[in-house]
Amino acid sequence: MCVSESDGRRMEFLQELKQRQIAIEKEIFEFLPIEQGRQKILLEAMNYSIKAGGKRLRPLLMSEVFLLLSEIRHDNANRTLLTPFLAAIEMIHTYSLVHDDLPAMDNDEYRRGKKTTHAVYGEAVGILAGDGLLNLAYETAMKAFDITEECFYPRIIQSLQVLSKCSGIYGMVGGQTVDVVNNGILSDREELLWMYQLKTGALLESAVCCGAILAGGTKKEQNLFLEFAKHLGMAFQIRDDILDIYGDIKLLGKPIHSDEKNQKTTFVSLCGLEAAKEEVIKQSELAVQIYDQNFGKFRNPKTDFFRQLVLELITREK
Repeated sequence: MCVSESDGRRMEFLQELKQRQIAIEKEIFEFLPIEQGRQKILLEAMNYSIKAGGKRLRPLLMSEVFLLLSEIRHDNANRTLLTPFLAAIEMIHTYSLVHDDLPAMDNDEYRRGKKTTHAVYGEAVGILAGDGLLNLAYETAMKAFDITEECFYPRIIQSLQVLSKCSGIYGMVGGQTVDVVNNGILSDREELLWMYQLKTGALLESAVCCGAILAGGTKKEQNLFLEFAKHLGMAFQIRDDILDIYGDIKLLGKPIHSDEKNQKTTFVSLCGLEAAKEEVIKQSELAVQIYDQNFGKFRNPKTDFFRQLVLELITREK
C-alpha cells in the first residue's frame, strides 16, 4: 500500500513525538521517591499515578518552548535548569487527575486504560497520594537552585511564582471549584469558557510561560506564549468534550460519556456538536496564528516540531 507524502511526514512526526515523550518520562522518573519507609504505601501510590502513562503534554510543551527560545536567543541556559520543572508540572497535573477521579469528584475507576489510584489503593490513600504529589512538585522544582548557577536564580523564582499561581486558587484549583460548587452544571457559555480557562488552560499556560522564562525569554515573548496557550487550552478542552461523547474507548483508555453520566455541562451539551467543532477550529487557528506571526520566521527542522505538536493536539483521537 502506498503512503502519501503527508501521511509519511505525520508518521515521522509521531515517531519523533514518541521518542521525546520517552526521553521526558525518563527525566521525570529521576525525581520520583524511593518506595521505602513506613509511608511506603503512599510512595507506591504516588509512583503508580505518575507511571500510569499519559501524553506528558505539559512538560513536553515546556520543553519545546524552552528549546525554541534557546535556539532563537542563543541563550546559554543548560537543560538541567529545566528538568526539575518538567517533573514538577507533571506531578501537579497528575495530582489533579488523582483527585478528579475520586468518588467526591468524578468517581472514575479507569484512566489511561488502568485502574485509577483510589480504585487500587483506596480513597484515603488516593487523597494522600494527590497531596504528596503536589508537595513533591514544589520540592522538586526548587532543586533547580542546587544544580545551576546563581545568575539563573531570578528565572527559577519567577517560574515558581507562575507555576504556583496557575495551579492554585487563581488557576486550576479555582476552575475546579466553580465546577464542584455548581455540580458541573453551568448554563452560561462565558462562565463555562472561564472555567475551562482556569481548570485546563492555566496549567498549559504555566507550562509554556515557564519554558519561556527559563530560556531567558523577554516579557513580550512570555506574554505571546501565554496568549497562545489560552487558545490552545480552550481548543484542547473542547476537543476533550467531543471525545468524551464520540471518542473510541480503546484509544482513550477511559470510559466515554463520563460527563453525561455525572450530568456535567460541556461545550458540546451546551452549544451542540457543530458549534464545538467550529470553536476548536477557531481557537486552534488563533493559537497557530500567534505562533506563525511571531516565531514563524525562525522555523527550521528543530523548531518546526513545536508547530506540528500543536496541530496534533487539536486533531487528536485520544
